[in-house]
Amino acid sequence: MEEYRTEEEQVEALRRWWDENGRSTMAAIIIAVSLAVGYQTWKGNNASQQEQASDLYQAVLQTVGNAQASPTQQQAGIAIAEQLKADFGSSTYAQFAALHLARVAVESNDLVQAEAQLRWVLGQADKGSDNAQLAQLRLARVLAASGDNDQALAILDSQEQGTYQASYALARGDILLGQGKSEDARLAYADALTLAAANPGQVNLATLQQKLQSLNPVPQRELDLPQSEEPLPAAAVEVVDEAVTLDGEEG
Repeated sequence: MEEYRTEEEQVEALRRWWDENGRSTMAAIIIAVSLAVGYQTWKGNNASQQEQASDLYQAVLQTVGNAQASPTQQQAGIAIAEQLKADFGSSTYAQFAALHLARVAVESNDLVQAEAQLRWVLGQADKGSDNAQLAQLRLARVLAASGDNDQALAILDSQEQGTYQASYALARGDILLGQGKSEDARLAYADALTLAAANPGQVNLATLQQKLQSLNPVPQRELDLPQSEEPLPAAAVEVVDEAVTLDGEEG
């Protein structure tokens, strides 16, 4: 009987606990299960969306800007890219597609369309991300090509340069050189060269060095002549004059 009473007391205690806590416990279990199911569903949907976005982007690469694609295929590719932007705008693939469209627009000298595509990327990409930095850099060059040098330089002077610092400095030098500011351009190129040495692979070093060398003043070499109180013979003067001419030609 003692054991029976003990079991009854345990059952009664369990019943009281359930009356007090059962509903909240079940609610917590239901919420946890719902979250787990929801996460798995979202994960599956997200993976499916990423796959669809990837397929669309591959279609864009095979048509837009492809020299072997017909004009009809090119237009179809542009339509696919716009669909990718509309349906999967938050995906990286959509941003890649817009960057691709911007490049093709620049090649077609459609700077208005290029600017629109790049600004779309900036509106979608996370601030400070590689895509945002690249879009910003290309937008600066497009604006400079359109004649808006001040806004282009303002973009390049921003702090969101990330791993593209050398490319930003190179673009700044090109814009300044186009404005006729040779000394400022030389300093920008020198800055780009320093940054490129610390982060190789950003710019074409050979081209950058050529640009910098073209702006570096070449000191004139002086011809050391013997000091003499007597005037040089006419033949000697001719030789000296010829030497100076040749020296100038070499420099």
